[in-house]
Amino acid sequence: MSEKKNTEEFYEKLKTQLYDTTVWPSEYLYKFIVKSEPKKIAEIEGIFNNLGAVIKTQPSKNGKYTSISISVKLKDPETVIEKYKEVIENVEGVISL
Repeated sequence: MSEKKNTEEFYEKLKTQLYDTTVWPSEYLYKFIVKSEPKKIAEIEGIFNNLGAVIKTQPSKNGKYTSISISVKLKDPETVIEKYKEVIENVEGVISL
């Protein structure tokens, strides 16, 4: 199976789970890990600008990586997935949890 097909299946499953378990609009918590480079952290923060997001960063023990937690109120699961895709497509080396 291709990676693209697996990714699309993941997003479809996530969308279904979000519709089944959550009343929308709702708060959603994103978690990402990136190398501790100010540019990468700023790119992720920029994607959530103007959404009223609460963004917390936590450097790893050795400082090589930074964990970014973003809590934001979104209107529906499609918007949740759009933001995941936007981060993954625009920030090199990001890991989403």
